Amino acid sequence: MIAALRTEYRKLVTTRLWWVLLLVMAGYMAFLGATMGYVLSAPGAASTGMPGASPAPELDPADVARTVYSLSAALGYVFPVVVGALSVTGEFRHLTLTPTFLAEPRRTLVLGAKALATVPVGVLFGLAGAASTVLGGAAVLALRGEPTLLTDPEVLRTLGLTVLALTVWTAVGVGFGAAVPSQVGAVVVLLAFTQFVEPLLRMLLAVNEPTSGIARFLPGAAGEAITGASLYSSLGAGDLLAWWQGLLVLLGYGLLLAVIGRVTTLRRDVT
Repeated sequence: MIAALRTEYRKLVTTRLWWVLLLVMAGYMAFLGATMGYVLSAPGAASTGMPGASPAPELDPADVARTVYSLSAALGYVFPVVVGALSVTGEFRHLTLTPTFLAEPRRTLVLGAKALATVPVGVLFGLAGAASTVLGGAAVLALRGEPTLLTDPEVLRTLGLTVLALTVWTAVGVGFGAAVPSQVGAVVVLLAFTQFVEPLLRMLLAVNEPTSGIARFLPGAAGEAITGASLYSSLGAGDLLAWWQGLLVLLGYGLLLAVIGRVTTLRRDVT
């Protein structure tokens, strides 16, 4: 197992794509942090909520700070999940899976090693995402005369849990890559689902009382639940699970995808 972990980690970090995505994520989250810091600190920014949904409560400074600083778990998780998926789909695209299985024929072990090998990279994405969001968000909050609360224990806890959420997302990406081995297909589906499908679905489910609780169990909502703060909830898109429940739900998605990939894609002959 140690040899497999070392091998999979080297495969991941010796390519340029992961740090390119890391830099793009840092710039993107700094921009979003600054933008949402400006929007959410405006008077009455979240009080109207969504059409048809229950009015969202007015955010106090602590809620504003936690919502802004946790944006990488709400909007930026696509980057670590794509990195995790590419660690699997890249082997199919570049036809390196055959030598991988020749060196280690236990395919379940290989898949598990890939998931574990992404953890250090996931932590790095989590730290970069949280730090860049704070950099942009705190600067705007300070310029608007709002408290940044960077020493508040609850805010620091939210930042730590944001790093955890993004780390888990990287491992979830490995499971998704196993289930959807086409590199182009996996990236397209992830972008479409994380940036369009799930946000719209959460908003639509929140409009009707009977379906509002379902939104809490969607993968993006589970990731936000880990942090204990939510951009979507601040806009009236329903409540979150407890942080540990969100962690279990997100890990469950990753495990389910990995099992699907193991009994379908990785069960077939590869050439």
